[in-house]
Formats: sequence, structure tokens, C-alpha cells
Amino acid sequence: MSSFYAMLDRMKYINRWGLMRNTRPESLSEHAQRTAWLAHALAVLRNRRFGGNADPNRAAVLALFHDSCEALTGDMPTPVKYYSDDVRSAYTTVEEHAANRLLAMLPADLREDYAPFFQQREEDNALWELVKAADTLCAYLKCLEELNAGNREFAVAAKQTRAKLDAMNLPELNMFLDEFLAAFGQTLDSLSSD
Repeated sequence: MSSFYAMLDRMKYINRWGLMRNTRPESLSEHAQRTAWLAHALAVLRNRRFGGNADPNRAAVLALFHDSCEALTGDMPTPVKYYSDDVRSAYTTVEEHAANRLLAMLPADLREDYAPFFQQREEDNALWELVKAADTLCAYLKCLEELNAGNREFAVAAKQTRAKLDAMNLPELNMFLDEFLAAFGQTLDSLSSD
């Protein structure tokens, strides 16, 4: 019996933002799905508007798996994960063990197909850059969602996350922010009237 897919399915039980009061919980599965379509969008923008050659489908799949080790480790809050170099190093080791454990849950003949989702390869570096941008954008959208619901708990996180996005200086990310971000705060009636 292989438990790989069943373990991934448990991502729906892992809640993010554990140190913050949330008006609406966000599961790891929800985050992975949102990050995947954002990474796909950034790759499409890179290609269509900036002459890139990123594979949007590959970016989406990398994003879909980017936090899957947390099915075993849980979600480590950012302030804890980056508290010090020692903590970050220790958590990296924990993530590596979790990745190896997940891969070991697969039948041997499938491991090679899934390894790139857990062990970053040089040929995917440009796509991982988009996944990181999508992951950060996903966090920013969560902050805005909470602020729009009146939850001031996310005010500082929103400012810090926006600063991270701006510091990335990716043209496709900046274009997404300029062209698509405002719609995320709209009501269903406003979105439907376009």
C-alpha cells in the first residue's frame, strides 16, 4: 500500500497563519491551489508581455507541491521559521527529511517523477522564482482579505508582505499587482458586472 496521495490529501487539515486571529481559516490545500494558479498567471504574463519562455503548466505543478512537506510538519509560522539562522537551518533539515519521507511513500518507479517537486533542480530555477513570487502574492492576498473583513491583526503582515513583493522587482509580478490586484477587493456583484 502506498500512502503518498492520502498523505497529500491531509493538507486540507493543516491551517495556515496559526499565530494570527483569522476571520476565515486558510488550509494548506487552499493555499497550494491558489499559489498554483497565481504561478501559472505569472508565467503566462512573463511569456505574453515580456517575451519569456516559462512553462505555465510546470510552474503551476511546482506551486501545487511547494508546501506539501507541511502535510507531515505542519505550517511553521514565518516569525518562528525565520527567527534565527539556527532555527531556519534546523527547519530546512526537517523539511528535507519530510520530503524524503513523502517520496519514500511512493512506489519506487514513480519517485523520479515526483522528486523535482521536493528537490529543486537548476533547470527549474526560473520557475521556482515565479512560485516564490506567487507564494508571497498568495500571502498578501490573504492579508488583504483579512483587512477587508475588518481584521487589523493582519495590518503589519500586509505591509511587510507588500514590501517583499516590491523588492522582488519582477515585471510580471508588478504587472499583476497593477492590473489584477484591485479586483480582489470587489464584491460578487461588482465582479459580475464587468
